[in-house]
Amino acid sequence: MAIPPARKAVLDLYASTLRTAKSFNSYNFRTYFVRRTEDTFREMQAEQDSIKLSQAYNEAVKELSVLRRCAVMNQLYGGERLAVEEQSDVRTQGDT
Repeated sequence: MAIPPARKAVLDLYASTLRTAKSFNSYNFRTYFVRRTEDTFREMQAEQDSIKLSQAYNEAVKELSVLRRCAVMNQLYGGERLAVEEQSDVRTQGDT
């Protein structure tokens, strides 16, 4: 019988994956990977079989390394901010 990963290891992996997903400059990629990360770890949380949990954990570790590489590439070649993102230089009616 496979030994499931420790709770702390899963939480650390979740935090690392979520942090990496939030580092994307592109709004669409960022929201997609944050949502996908949350869904993946919710499924892991609901899993009762220790073998499937170990497999899911190992797959998430592999995906994290790919996600980190993609985030770096996105930061290097990221485009302009979209209209749906918060703009820091936007003026309101009261500004002069």
